[in-house]
Amino acid sequence: MTDQLTASTPLPEPGPPTPAGRRLPRALTPFRHASYRRLGTALVLQTFASGVWVVALVWEVIRIGGGPGQLSVVSTAGAVGVVLPALLGGVVADRIPQKLILLVVAAVELAGMTMVALLSWADLTQLWHLAAVSFVTGMAMAFYYPAYSAWLPALVPESDLMAVNGFEGMVRPTVGQAIGPGVAGVVVGAVSASAALGVAATFSLLGLLALSTVPLTAVRREIAPEDPETSPAGAVMTALADIREGFVYMMRTPWLLATLLFASIMVLVLMGPLEVLIPFLIKDKLGGGPGDHAVVLACFGIGGAVGSLAMASIRMPRRYLTWMNLMWGLGCLPFLVIGFAQDVWVIAVSSFVIGGFFSAPMVIWGTLLQRRVPPHLLGRVASLDFFVSISLMPVSMAIAGPVAELIGLEATFAIAAIVPGVAAIVAVAWARLPADELAHPLRDEEPAAAE
Repeated sequence: MTDQLTASTPLPEPGPPTPAGRRLPRALTPFRHASYRRLGTALVLQTFASGVWVVALVWEVIRIGGGPGQLSVVSTAGAVGVVLPALLGGVVADRIPQKLILLVVAAVELAGMTMVALLSWADLTQLWHLAAVSFVTGMAMAFYYPAYSAWLPALVPESDLMAVNGFEGMVRPTVGQAIGPGVAGVVVGAVSASAALGVAATFSLLGLLALSTVPLTAVRREIAPEDPETSPAGAVMTALADIREGFVYMMRTPWLLATLLFASIMVLVLMGPLEVLIPFLIKDKLGGGPGDHAVVLACFGIGGAVGSLAMASIRMPRRYLTWMNLMWGLGCLPFLVIGFAQDVWVIAVSSFVIGGFFSAPMVIWGTLLQRRVPPHLLGRVASLDFFVSISLMPVSMAIAGPVAELIGLEATFAIAAIVPGVAAIVAVAWARLPADELAHPLRDEEPAAAE
């Protein structure tokens, strides 16, 4: 295996030449490297497959006679699957070459999609099949984000990481939340849910093939030789020790701890109103329907894509920690407008702004983790970030309805608008982020013109 691994930070392969004296736009600079062109292709294909899968799965539940309760069972199974091994995903990402992890995740997803597609074609699908596949693929996805985040610094130079994260932030809302679901809706309507499931499986296979062409890189961590007679209990203790090391690093790193605590508060007050209350606001207060809700969701996704692309096109801000937290916090203020809106277009515009201010700082955050977290801890810190991002989402969605009934929609949206901004200001001041970012600058020089 050793002779197949590149150095821990390989020199990226040169890309195709550009005309003399011209520079690639900053957002496109990672595509100079063949490794990232292959990974980017795999990302687009797999994201498209996931977008098709989400909608096709809903209509497969409906096809077998299921309703909201049955769909909730399938969705909950996937959510539980993601949460359970979330912290373990970082341990694995710091010990096993990340490409191998991503290949296994892609293979599990492909197997699940193919199985459901075949069951659907044969008219043998049962609810427990869909719940089981959702649970297993959810568990696999818990290993994806830490491995992907830990792998990027081995494939592209530090100066390109911001553009890489911006590209990912653009692909997920456009391809995963707009194009993929749109194609799935057309295929389901014109043919069947079975055909849409087949499309998802096909593109999942293409993504797996593209991923297999990316060079294998070594884990950026020195690992002592393991005793071949280590017991299962010893392996568990090793994993727990690895998780503890990640937690200790988080607790001793003010910028990381402050941002994750702030993000927890933001997710708690934000996700419920965004996912649960906006549909009822559109339906009950404004007399809108599913089409209006679809427009609002599309505007949120487009705003996220625009925000990611814009951030990827500029240099890392000198005050990157301050800007990141304040953009997240103050970017929630349009919820105040949503709570008092009298027209759907007002909600749509506000959602576009929220999407942009939610995704743009994510580009900084991903780059920040990859550049400031020690390489041997990056997988575990990424898994902590992932765990924080998803752990309070169900809580937020569960309490949003009761809170709105108790204090009203307007007051609930006002909380979602104001609390994140206050929390962001407190985080910036408490952790002394302005002093920290000046002591650890991440601003890169402008790239030289291509020869």
